[in-house]
Amino acid sequence: MSDMRELIVYQKHYDFTLYAYPIINRFPKSQRFVLGQQIETSMVQLGLLIIQANKLKQKRGKLYECDVELEKLRYLVRLAKDLGFLTLKKYEIFCQKMDEIGKLLGGWIKSTA
Repeated sequence: MSDMRELIVYQKHYDFTLYAYPIINRFPKSQRFVLGQQIETSMVQLGLLIIQANKLKQKRGKLYECDVELEKLRYLVRLAKDLGFLTLKKYEIFCQKMDEIGKLLGGWIKSTA
């Protein structure tokens, strides 16, 4: 599977990132470049890890890195919600998208066993 467009987890992550960026850009100015930047960095890092995992012959270690990055992202998004920067509805959508990515990553990890 060398074509990234064929990789469902990559596409789901990419769609999530496109969904999230405009929302993060509406964070209060004081947080856009603090918590917002950390969320954006984590999303980009996760995408890069997915690309790396797809290219490696030994994928398992990199996939675990993806899983750790996804957990960091969940933490940051929850913090944004608890601080009032995300509405409950938007938080629920973020969680649905992250859960879907997590399930796909979990299946990918199991397939490398």
